[in-house]
Amino acid sequence: MFGSKAKGGFSSRQMNKLCVIIVFMIIPLILLMVFTYIPFGKMVSFSFFDMSYTRNKGFVGLDNYIKVFKRKDCFKALRLSLYYMAGSVIQLSLALFLANILSFNIKGRNLFRGLMFFPFLISGIAVGFIFKFFFTHGFVLDSVLTTVGFKLENLPYWLKDQRINNWSLVGTSVWRYFGQNMVLFIGAIMSIDAEMYEAAKLDGATEFQRFRYIILPNIKSIFILNVIMSISGSLSAFEPPYVITDGANGTGTYFVIMHEIAHTQMKVGLASAMAVVLLLIIFTVTIIQNLFFNRVMPNGDIEKKEMGLRRY
Repeated sequence: MFGSKAKGGFSSRQMNKLCVIIVFMIIPLILLMVFTYIPFGKMVSFSFFDMSYTRNKGFVGLDNYIKVFKRKDCFKALRLSLYYMAGSVIQLSLALFLANILSFNIKGRNLFRGLMFFPFLISGIAVGFIFKFFFTHGFVLDSVLTTVGFKLENLPYWLKDQRINNWSLVGTSVWRYFGQNMVLFIGAIMSIDAEMYEAAKLDGATEFQRFRYIILPNIKSIFILNVIMSISGSLSAFEPPYVITDGANGTGTYFVIMHEIAHTQMKVGLASAMAVVLLLIIFTVTIIQNLFFNRVMPNGDIEKKEMGLRRY
């Protein structure tokens, strides 16, 4: 009978709800365990062995980690992350600027949002092939530049000249990901109470003051999330240098070097150690970022003593 008590004092309805909760918890946990935690544990264990895909030469302890810190190509690859970090600053600034414009009643804003978000929907491999053709000497970019007065023989080789090739790849990443950051910023900005904007307008606040005292404090969590994702992505950049240049001419990032060691040189143990080291670096950088933002932006809400509206 509906609502009757089962053993232990639970009604049948409560038992059904409990079973549903358990099932919905167990299935995701099993998938997470099978496809994330177990492979991660295996990778960590592999890092302590001298092994390839076909044979295991035995336990070597921390030797693989020592080799990672002794290899010059690993440190050179990590230095390339600075290019992508600089690009992430441009990416976030552009995304925040456009989000601040497109969050309000602008004619055609939905069209512009869609156009700017579209590159994020394209496969990273496809983006790589698009820009490989785009940057090839004498093709798309050079054709555009020659039509506005530049001479082809004076234009650099965008993917070979080591002074600019990494910046070219960074531009590819900025083009692809700034739309994602922009959409996240737009969602956060549109969730702010409209009455705050009205009060600021009545008090004669400028656009910059509205951004500084209303928008920025209220989107703190999304801002920090975007920064963390961008910096983590900078440290683990892979698709642009791998597809466009195959890591040639000084464009091989840490992931590209790790891929070469694992799948070309067949040193799975060493590549696993590199992956663990990168994970620790990303984890450390994330902690530093959180500490920094907690110090610089201690309160995500608008402080009354600042906002009053501070009479601008």
